[in-house]
Amino acid sequence: QVLLVESGGGLVQPGGSLRLSCAASGFTFSNSHMSWYRQAPGKERELVAFISATLSTNYADSVKGRFTISRDNSENTVYLQMNSLKPEDTAVYYCHARLVTPWRTLDAWGQGTLVTVSA
Repeated sequence: QVLLVESGGGLVQPGGSLRLSCAASGFTFSNSHMSWYRQAPGKERELVAFISATLSTNYADSVKGRFTISRDNSENTVYLQMNSLKPEDTAVYYCHARLVTPWRTLDAWGQGTLVTVSA
């Protein structure tokens, strides 16, 4: 069973930091591309950060220089370090996994973790 479980969300003041974690199971994590998305109230879900199976990364312009995505294949976990948080970063953050093999394509989502940036 494919499972992605996010943790680490919460309430933080502007300028603060949080680290999100996403624990994966049920598939070959090391071969998968992992992403963090977010969805703010009344807005569409947007891609925040991406890390490939070969460790290349990409970020939305709005978070470049503030957020860092990383992965630990020994722990089957992907992280999102968020610094210098702004109120506009408030959203539900979702972990996403994509794995393409000759036999199937996996697209899996976690349940989301809420990040609220407010004084």
